[in-house]
Amino acid sequence: SARWTAIDPSLQPFLDTLHDLVLGGGKRLRPAFCYWGHQAAGGPADDPRVVDAGAALELLHAFALAHDDVMDGSTTRRSSATIHERWAKRHADAGWRGESRRFGEGVAILVGDLAHVIADHLIVQAAPGAAELWRDLRSEVNLGQLLDVLSTARSSTDRDLATRIARYKSGLYTVERPLALGAHIAGEDALGQRLATYGQPVGEAFQLRDDILGAFGDSEVVGKPVGDDLREGKPTLLLAIASERATATQAAVLSTIGTALSATDIALVQQVLIDTGALDAVEAGIEQRTHAGLAALDELDLPAEADTALRELAVFVSSRRH
Repeated sequence: SARWTAIDPSLQPFLDTLHDLVLGGGKRLRPAFCYWGHQAAGGPADDPRVVDAGAALELLHAFALAHDDVMDGSTTRRSSATIHERWAKRHADAGWRGESRRFGEGVAILVGDLAHVIADHLIVQAAPGAAELWRDLRSEVNLGQLLDVLSTARSSTDRDLATRIARYKSGLYTVERPLALGAHIAGEDALGQRLATYGQPVGEAFQLRDDILGAFGDSEVVGKPVGDDLREGKPTLLLAIASERATATQAAVLSTIGTALSATDIALVQQVLIDTGALDAVEAGIEQRTHAGLAALDELDLPAEADTALRELAVFVSSRRH
């Protein structure tokens, strides 16, 4: 950061904001899958390239979070104020010119963009031959997010679309592509492709668990208000199944999703998700996908340490509480 603060010291607080977001918590799942994809391919444990690739993945995730919070109007992330909320408050407290909300959102977008730029720089250093893989990863997460925004606006409850969004917005970018990137750095692109038999179902299980946490999670554990996904009207498989099975009375409750729901309203929606069997169906889907991922490992014959780590990661992402 010294290079940029030498240009103007007032840039330091913005760099600190990015630093705080990246190091302020998180599960580091994408770097973990990248590392174990690298180990599965026989890469050296102390390879600095896989460290840079992991950092790039974490910075790309920071980019997505900063922008996602603006799009969703989220107020908290990892139990702290989101970037746009923090900078809107600073703008208002300082009495600066213009609209505080727009200033805060502008800062969040630019901080996210900076994270993306640094991530690209790190990947060029770590894996110069991975340009196509990195391009696909970035495109998938952006296009998946676009589908999510569009489907939210349209109040979609289409099951196939919800599954497609989960795959492109999260599953590919969280599990499959990081695994392939790690294997690529170790010089084993073919193994990276074979690892998809594990990565695809585990990535889908990750997103389905995320959907459940978005509707039922403990706000103190998850780090954001409980029921936020219901207030935003996110197009999830959970909602799609409940909508297919709902009675007229239950459908009326579900129709309130996507509005400023109170805690009582959230509880009513949650009960419909339970009573229609949607929650049990998604839980069963998570279990089935987790078992499929574990079964795929039986066929891959990976080094013992990598095999064990990937099994533990599959169980963790499918059963986590945050």
